[in-house]
Amino acid sequence: MQDKKKKKDENSSKSDRVTLKKEIGLLSACAIIIGNIIGSGIFISPKGVLEHAGSVGLSLIVWVCGGGICALGSLCYAELGVTIPKSGGDYSYVTEIFGGLVGFLLLWSAVLIMYPTTLAVIALTFSNYVLQPAFQNCLPPFIATRLLATICILFLTWVNCSSVRWATRIQDVFTVGKLLALVLIIVVGLVQISRGHYDALRPSVAFEFSEDPSVGQIALAFLQASFAYSGWNFLNYVTEEVVEPRKNLPRAIYVSIPLVTLVYTMTNIAYFSSMTPQELLASNAVAVTFGEKLLGMFSWVMPISVALSTFGGINGYLFTSSRLCFSGAREGHLPYLLAMIHLKNCTPIPALLLCCIATIIILCIGETHNLINYVSFINYLSYGVTIAGLLYLRKKRPNLARPIKVNMLVPITYMIFWAVLLGFSLYSEPVVCGLGMVIMLTGVPVYFVGVQWKEKPKWIYRLLEKVTYMGQKVCYVVFPQEDPSETEPLTASKATD
Repeated sequence: MQDKKKKKDENSSKSDRVTLKKEIGLLSACAIIIGNIIGSGIFISPKGVLEHAGSVGLSLIVWVCGGGICALGSLCYAELGVTIPKSGGDYSYVTEIFGGLVGFLLLWSAVLIMYPTTLAVIALTFSNYVLQPAFQNCLPPFIATRLLATICILFLTWVNCSSVRWATRIQDVFTVGKLLALVLIIVVGLVQISRGHYDALRPSVAFEFSEDPSVGQIALAFLQASFAYSGWNFLNYVTEEVVEPRKNLPRAIYVSIPLVTLVYTMTNIAYFSSMTPQELLASNAVAVTFGEKLLGMFSWVMPISVALSTFGGINGYLFTSSRLCFSGAREGHLPYLLAMIHLKNCTPIPALLLCCIATIIILCIGETHNLINYVSFINYLSYGVTIAGLLYLRKKRPNLARPIKVNMLVPITYMIFWAVLLGFSLYSEPVVCGLGMVIMLTGVPVYFVGVQWKEKPKWIYRLLEKVTYMGQKVCYVVFPQEDPSETEPLTASKATD
């Protein structure tokens, strides 16, 4: 009787525990990866990839190889995700392996520029495509696009604050919607090809270059494609909310990355079935131009489809980037208020509000599309550092238990590609890449003052306590109770290899 009562008390305490809820199954995990990758990128990046690649054929090769590189990276992240089963993705892994400073620099650049800028770009794409039918002969007004983008960000922040289940269901539904939109483009394109409209895709034409492309320009084409593929690692940001992460994390990666690569490549082939390279380069809304040429009176379907796609992308980025802030605060690298969750809804409301406010500030600053290269550079830099951490961990802790262990050729191949890409990007665009490095390195003094300096004046601590207390009362949040069995890194004592 005592054993039964004890077991009942344990189950009751688990059910009452205020913690992040495990509500992400395999389907939702795939939806998070696909939904975060397929946002605005496939409707923005084709122009940039073609411009730097210099020909249709080489641009298609860049799209295929970009997916292949993502697949290599995602395999490495699958190993890291089950070896260090903590939410926070790159940040958590790098902090665990290389220490606080390197992890903080990734966190700083992500919170300051990378995710707010990406969210702003996707939100602006959403508002532009929604308003396009009302302003057919001109660009939508500046204020109107910003206002609609802000309303969208605020609404989805409210949804994510209210319920994890609502957020994941929106992600599931809109992921299906955006795939259907791209399938529509692909089907229409294949119909055009079957009718013989594929002049731009003939090998003799597809590899005609206006000028010989340099290795640096090809590297920049990959950076543009990387913006469209960014988000492939975002499931690792919510590992603690995934049901059976050691099974579902790698399964979701194996399903999602090849599917997105196929869809992206076929979508670009479809574009070229009805548009010349010159028409694509001249278009500011590739999907709309495609729809106007082929769908006739149903051309309105395309901007609505793109709007739905970007809406789901915004939701996915809010969901995952807020967990990055949550993880950073839990490690003591951000204010502790950001590590708290709602007492009833179990959602990280302070972290979500921070992401929302940062995005709206960038929306108000002005044009954000010029920041895509900065974002892509910082993205690739963080990927490379994280996978270098995998190699370092293999050497320093060979007996660490690894439920998934990829062949060493996978991370080595990725690192070679990464080094070549960043090297030639620095050579071709030193100002852009240099500013990206400066943005990241501004976090060094912030780290030493905000994190390392422990003997701050007492008034600073009192101020932080008051702000934290006020934030707790306003947001109705508390520190989550962790289950150590779910979050602690695997130790050598558990090793099986």
